[in-house]
Amino acid sequence: GGRRPGGGPGGGGPGGGGGGPRPVPRPVMVDVLDEAGLLPAIVFIFSRAGCDAAVAQCLAGGLRLTSPAEAEEIRFIAETRCASIAPEDLDVVGYWGFVDALVRGVAAHHAGMLPAFKETVEEAFARGLVKVVFATETLALGINMPARSVVLEKLVKWDGSHHVDITPGEYTQLTGRAGRRGIDSEGHAVVLGRGDLDPMALAGLASKRLYPLRSAFRPTYNMAVNLVAQVGRVRAREVLETSFAQFQADRGVVGLARQAQSHAEALEGYAEAMTCHLGDFGEYFALRRELSDRERGVHRASAAARRQQAAASLQGLSVGDVVAVPSGRRSTYAVVVDPGTHGGFEGARPMVLTTEREVRRLSVQEVGDGIKAVGRLRVPKGFSPRAASHRRDLAATLRGEINAGRITGAAPARRRGRAVAEDEDEAIAALRRELRAHPCHQCPDREEHARWAERWSRLEGEHRALVRRIEGRTGSIAVVFDRICEVLDSLGYLATDDDGGTVVTDEGRWLRRIYAENDLLLAECLRRGAWAELDVPGLAAAVSAVVYSARRDDRDRSPAVPGGPSSRLGIALDATTRIWSELDDLESARRIESTQPLDLGLVAPVHRWAAGRGLDAVLRDADLAAGDFVRWCKQVVDVLDQVAKAAPDARLRETARKAVTAVRRGVVAYAGT
Repeated sequence: GGRRPGGGPGGGGPGGGGGGPRPVPRPVMVDVLDEAGLLPAIVFIFSRAGCDAAVAQCLAGGLRLTSPAEAEEIRFIAETRCASIAPEDLDVVGYWGFVDALVRGVAAHHAGMLPAFKETVEEAFARGLVKVVFATETLALGINMPARSVVLEKLVKWDGSHHVDITPGEYTQLTGRAGRRGIDSEGHAVVLGRGDLDPMALAGLASKRLYPLRSAFRPTYNMAVNLVAQVGRVRAREVLETSFAQFQADRGVVGLARQAQSHAEALEGYAEAMTCHLGDFGEYFALRRELSDRERGVHRASAAARRQQAAASLQGLSVGDVVAVPSGRRSTYAVVVDPGTHGGFEGARPMVLTTEREVRRLSVQEVGDGIKAVGRLRVPKGFSPRAASHRRDLAATLRGEINAGRITGAAPARRRGRAVAEDEDEAIAALRRELRAHPCHQCPDREEHARWAERWSRLEGEHRALVRRIEGRTGSIAVVFDRICEVLDSLGYLATDDDGGTVVTDEGRWLRRIYAENDLLLAECLRRGAWAELDVPGLAAAVSAVVYSARRDDRDRSPAVPGGPSSRLGIALDATTRIWSELDDLESARRIESTQPLDLGLVAPVHRWAAGRGLDAVLRDADLAAGDFVRWCKQVVDVLDQVAKAAPDARLRETARKAVTAVRRGVVAYAGT
C-alpha cells in the first residue's frame, strides 16, 4: 500500500508528492507496474469516460503487453463471446476498437459496455491474457477477476453532484481484489502519488478494517400485500418490528437521543443568559426577528408558490363551471367546455367560452393567484367549440344567467405590486412602533441578550429537527408498513373484514404478482386501463417510462414521444403521469418515500427497438451507451413478463407476451449479465 510509480515512498518520479498534482500518463504508469512485476492489474477510475480515455491513451502510447500467441488466443475468445452480435451491429457497438485494445492486453470494464464485451474482458483477464483493466467500481461486486495488484488513481469520486472521499469500506472493497488465490503470496494496493495526496489519510483508510454494516431495507407495497396475505397484518407488523433493520434503526437512535439531551441542556443555559429583568425577552426577540424578515421581503409570497396555487385551481375545474377570469382591472366571465386535463405533460389547460363567444385555453400565467368557479351552467351534451351556432347559444345562456343575477362573484384580485408594497410598509411601521414600546427595548444589556437569543433560536431549530428525526426512526419500519397499508387500503388493495382484520382484495391479489421497483404505479396503470389501447411497441415504451431512471448527468427533461402527445402512446403516458402524480400526493400526505418519478428518456429507443428497428437506428440520437440500453431492456422484459401474468385484461396480457418477444432479440437476447 502506498508505493509510488517512478520513485520510493518519498516520490521523486512523475506524479510524486513533490512534483505538483499532474497525473502520471497511463502508458508510463503501466510500464512502471510491468517493470515492478505488478501486472496483471486492475486500475479503478471512477468514471466510464475516464476508463475509455485510459484505454485510448494506452493505444496512442503504443503499449503492447501480449505475445503473438496470447493476442491470437484473445482474438478467439472475443470472436466466440461476441458471435451473437449481428455483423451490421459490430460497428455500432465499437467492436473493432475494443478488440484492437484487447489483443494488446488492455481493456475497459464498466456498465456502459455490452454484456458480451464485459464477459470477454473477464474471461481473458481471468486466464492471464489481458494485463491491465481500467474499471469503474462496479467491478468490485461479485465478478471473479483476481489481479496481482489494484491501482487507485485518486481517493475521491464523483457521487452525481459533487466529489466525495472514498470511505474505508470502499477502499477495502476495491483493494480486496489484489492477490490471486493459489498464485500470489500477497496482493499489492497502489495509490498514485499526487501533490494533494495526504499519506496520513491513506494510512487511516487502509488501517480501518471495521466499518458499520448498513441495512437499506424498506417495506414495499408488494411485500405488504404478500405479508398480509400470508400471516395477517398484526403478525406482519411484529415480524418487521423484530427485524435486523429495525435493530439497527433503534441502535442509531441512542446516539441521536444523547445529542438531543445535550441540546436541551444548552438551550436551558441560553434561555437563562437572555433573561431580561424588564420583561419577556423571547417575545421581544420574536418581534425583532419578524421585523427583520419583513424588511428583507421574506413574507412576500414566492412566484413558485403562486404558480403552484394557480395550477391546482385549473386542475380542479369541470365542464359547466362558470369562472371569473382576471382581465385587466375587471374580470371576464366564461364557462368551462373542456377541463383540459388530458392535454399534455404541463398540467391542466381548461378550454372556456367567454360571454363574447370567444373560445380559449386558460394557462397558469393568465390566472394570477388562481381561479375559482362562481357558478354552474348546463353545457349541451353534443356541444362543439368549432360550431359557431353552439358558441353563440351557450354564450347567450351565460349572459342571461349573469344578467338575471344568478352568477355573481369576482375573480381573485390580481393585486398590483404597489398595493402589496404599501400593505407591507404599513406592517413594518406597526412592528417598529410595537418594538419601541416593548419594555425590553430600553434595557442597557439589550444587545447582549439578543446575542444569546440568536444562539437559542438557532439551536432550538436544530433541536426540533433532531427530535423529528428521532420520532421518524423509532418504530420506523413498522410505522412505514402501517402507512403503506393505509395507502393500499385507500386504493382498495386491502380491506377490513367483518371481524376488524385486514384482508387482501381481488385487486390486491394482482399486486402480489408485481415485483418491480414501482410496483404500485404498475398495478394502478393495469387496473385503470391506462395501457389497454397500446400496441406492442407502445406497451414496451410505456413500461420503460416506469422502469427507467437516467444517470444524473444524462437526464433529458423533455424527450420526444413517438407519434406526439395526442398519439395513443402520448395519451397513455399522460395517463401514467397523472396516476404517478396522484400516488405521489397520497404518499406525501402519509410521509412515505415517494414512488420514483417517470423518466421518458428510454421511451423512443425502446419503441424503435420493439418495432423491429436496427441497433444503429435505435442508438443514433439516443445518447445512450449500448450496454446501458441492453441492461434497461432486460428490466423492461422482466416487467413485461410480469404484466403478461398479472394484467386483469386478457388482451393486454397477450400484447405483453408479444412485447417480451419483440424486445428480447439481437443484443438483448444474448444471455449475458
